Amino acid sequence: MATDQAVAWPRRHRPDYILLILVLILLTIGVVVIYSISPALSLTNNVGQNYFIDKQLLSIAIGFIVFGLAIWLPISFWKRLQNPLIVIAGLSAIAVRLFGQEVNGAYRWIQIGGISFQSAELIKIALLIWLAGFLSNRIRSGTLGDSRKTLYPVLGCLLILVFVVAGLQSDLGSTGVMIVMIACMTFVAGMPLKRIALVALIVVALFGIAIAIAPYRLGRIETYLHPSSNCLTTGYQACQALISVGSGGMIGLGLGRSVQAYGYLPEASDDSIFAIYSEKFGFIGDVIILGLFVALFSRIKRIIDRAPDDFTRLLAVGILAWFGSQTLINIGAMIGVLPLKGITLPFISYGGTSLVFVIFAVGILFQISRYTTYRVPANTNGEGMRYDNSPNGRRIRRTYNAAASSSSRA
Repeated sequence: MATDQAVAWPRRHRPDYILLILVLILLTIGVVVIYSISPALSLTNNVGQNYFIDKQLLSIAIGFIVFGLAIWLPISFWKRLQNPLIVIAGLSAIAVRLFGQEVNGAYRWIQIGGISFQSAELIKIALLIWLAGFLSNRIRSGTLGDSRKTLYPVLGCLLILVFVVAGLQSDLGSTGVMIVMIACMTFVAGMPLKRIALVALIVVALFGIAIAIAPYRLGRIETYLHPSSNCLTTGYQACQALISVGSGGMIGLGLGRSVQAYGYLPEASDDSIFAIYSEKFGFIGDVIILGLFVALFSRIKRIIDRAPDDFTRLLAVGILAWFGSQTLINIGAMIGVLPLKGITLPFISYGGTSLVFVIFAVGILFQISRYTTYRVPANTNGEGMRYDNSPNGRRIRRTYNAAASSSSRA
């Protein structure tokens, strides 16, 4: 990888507040949309008028608590927990299958004290931390290209994910997001492309089998190819989503004038939230929210480029792949570019577990951004390069000495 392993953890400096501002803006947009459709949702679900907005605010509050935990604990703490987290995530997946409720043929949630918990979100975090630790160790030992030590364990992890998430829980959407995370992290780590291509072929075969053995998945593919021919049956949600997006026009219908939220568009608060947003804010609103996501992803890319070591770099890559793939799948499904999947739009969709873990991942990014490093000229003549973490007069606790930091890390 591009990061010089001789460089250790620099002194802590000012974190990336622009990242945090972008996240807060997206969360605010989500709250506004959920609040505006709460009367419609409460009417169709026979609950109190403030039920959905109250739960959304509660989820954000819990999210900020775990955000604080993520920025308080050092990154090395999570690396030490990589194996226990995998075990806990696996047990949670089994518990969901054994004790969870079946919804539309899938087992994705379990009730804990009146709160729904989705184990797939915990699995994403556990996978992210474990794979970053595993690959960074292989980079350090020089065995990244060794099939026995690297490829086979990654392939085994992939097969277990497919069996647990796609098989036991029938959650093909979350499985796809995790596969994108694995692909991006292994590619950035430097795994040979031939081995990545081999894994990709296996993934395609497994997805083909998963679709072929489930009639409802075949129905979704048929609906995706011919949406207008099944608008009253399997293509109902896809058609209603397109109606919702199209009815927004250029400037939208306004906050209090949503029609589709009154029972016409299924999953209006979570999977279909982008369609509802488009109905309210129109094409201009769509451009704004897409611009916010692009700006967020660019800030994460900036953190990746300046991450202090391989572990933190791979963590940031996995989070970018996670957020990016979910955004692409959710929005793509709502505009008819991709098949429908039960994937939430990060920071915008209504949801407890998904929202909490997404905010937690932002906390990890925020923590990494405190230690980013920069290449600067080694002397006034511009000859040579060295690492520093105090560019443009940035205030830090002490002057960062790369040589001293390197020796302390060793």
